[in-house]
Amino acid sequence: MEAQTCVLTEGGRSWARTYYRNTSGAPLRVVLTLLRPDGRTVQAYCDVSAGDEPGTCETPREPTAGGGAAPYSAVAEVADAQGERKLLRSGSNAAPDDGGSDQ
Repeated sequence: MEAQTCVLTEGGRSWARTYYRNTSGAPLRVVLTLLRPDGRTVQAYCDVSAGDEPGTCETPREPTAGGGAAPYSAVAEVADAQGERKLLRSGSNAAPDDGGSDQ
């Protein structure tokens, strides 16, 4: 399983997306969580079929909290189809808050 997770913002709305490729040979389940700066979370549950085709999972788009000034983050957790055994965790990087430096 491969996954890459990010936070997207457009038109005053924000959401999380994870890109995945399931090479495990078995169906899997993704729980994608958008962590908002106001402490709330938004989740999406996606069933991932077996196969090597790339796919995406997204949370619902919601109005951006705080006008976009505070950073969002996202985490995708991949488990077996029953959700009993976690296999992978993929997280977004926080946006730099000092003009582009990663400190």
